[in-house]
Amino acid sequence: MMKLLIVDDEKNIRNGLKVMIERNYPSTYNILLAGNGAEALKLFRSEPADIIITDIRMPVMDGMELLEQLSLDTSVENRPEIVILSGYDDFQYAKSAIRYRVKEYLLKPIRRDELFKILEQINQEMMERDSSIRKTEQEMEAFLQKLRSSRIQSLLIQEEVQLESEHEDELKGFVVPFTIGVLNYHYNDGKRMKSGELRVIAERLVGPLEKKFTEVITDWDGKLVLFGRNKQCFTELAHRAEFKELTGLLIGISSEGNTMNDIRGCYKEACRALQYSILYSRANLIDYDDLKQGRLCFPSPDEEIRKLLNMLGTEREKEMKNLLAVIFQIEHLKLLDLSYLEAVGRGINERVLDEVFRVHGESSVEVLKLYRQVGSMYNFRHFHDYYRALEHLLISVNDYIIGVRSAHTEHADMKEALAYIEANYQRPINMAMVSNHVSLSYSYFSEAFKANIGESFVLYLKKVRIRHAKELLTTTHYKLAEVSETVGFENSKQFARVFRELEGISPGEFRAKSQ
Repeated sequence: MMKLLIVDDEKNIRNGLKVMIERNYPSTYNILLAGNGAEALKLFRSEPADIIITDIRMPVMDGMELLEQLSLDTSVENRPEIVILSGYDDFQYAKSAIRYRVKEYLLKPIRRDELFKILEQINQEMMERDSSIRKTEQEMEAFLQKLRSSRIQSLLIQEEVQLESEHEDELKGFVVPFTIGVLNYHYNDGKRMKSGELRVIAERLVGPLEKKFTEVITDWDGKLVLFGRNKQCFTELAHRAEFKELTGLLIGISSEGNTMNDIRGCYKEACRALQYSILYSRANLIDYDDLKQGRLCFPSPDEEIRKLLNMLGTEREKEMKNLLAVIFQIEHLKLLDLSYLEAVGRGINERVLDEVFRVHGESSVEVLKLYRQVGSMYNFRHFHDYYRALEHLLISVNDYIIGVRSAHTEHADMKEALAYIEANYQRPINMAMVSNHVSLSYSYFSEAFKANIGESFVLYLKKVRIRHAKELLTTTHYKLAEVSETVGFENSKQFARVFRELEGISPGEFRAKSQ
């Protein structure tokens, strides 16, 4: 309720105004009464009013002196809205009160409609002012929150926190102790959900995150990072995700932090815990405290990795699969320290796969795509998905090497391929048709063709067709379009372009020169 102070030395006027306002605005105003300016000033200092309706002429202290005292009072935070009551004799005198920011003047006798009109106007202006203040406060709060989030975000990557005086206000309100949780969401194809979408999912589970967690930020890698007072809030989020069967939502949480210096360490713990989710297909919440003890770490299997490279291109597929299981210590998988698996993954990338592609190039596009995905096990939701993809890649590379070696030594297949091209160049043939004719895979055939013929299949086919076209241009009177169709080109424009590309002149110029 707003406080309204009525000041008048005539009791009937004071009470009359009070009754009139309360009747028309029930439960809107808490109305206080004073008989003169001195009494009003004392009352106002103990109970500040939002609106003052005051007479001009009063004993002890008149209305003008009251206004002057109020304007000089530095203890008043919010100045009240002033309405002056005046008679005809002192109306011009009352006008001088403009320097005191008087809202309005009411002439006695007071009319209800004029009084209520002024109160309505004051109420509307005060509501607009309060709304503006609230908006400003909200904007300031949002700015400070953004500033604090930015500061905390920077602390995630700082090894040591040094809070300078100019930054202390930025972190005002930071809650300790705290637990950090890092959230991620993997789709079935292994791709990661963006932080904005992840936030929407989390809020559908537990409501606005700012009400559940003390800080909500996004790290430099785009993961959602939450600060909680304890681990319970993360447990609740994980349980609700499990209930909704959101198996892609993963949460890694840290041990408890007690100072600003703990932010970086706790963040790294939460990120590491999140990475460990790759080993647990059914767990969506990994606590770093549960990972501190009992993790197994073996010496680097350099000799086994060397043997794996040697096996590629042989008929030892089963032995290669068994060796891969030994290298990754599959029987101890859930007890392994991630650092071991990471080191093994790097070793296979550098000493096996990189070496294969250094020697054999990037001839197989499909194998290359798989190679890029298998470059990191964290491209997958579960380790067994990574392991299967790596195993499949090694088998594909093995088959590829065997095929290339075989294709290089079987010249009979290439002779058969050239004969097939010579017999069918007029048709819309392609490399897939020819490789199928000689019973070689597309990738192997491409590599073998280049090695044996010295040029690509596409260029060779162009040369065969242009050779036959030149013969027709010199021995027949076929139109150029007929020549183009006879030797297998899709249209005369393509024929002319390829002819000029290989011969340096157009088909028409070649014919004229020959004749």
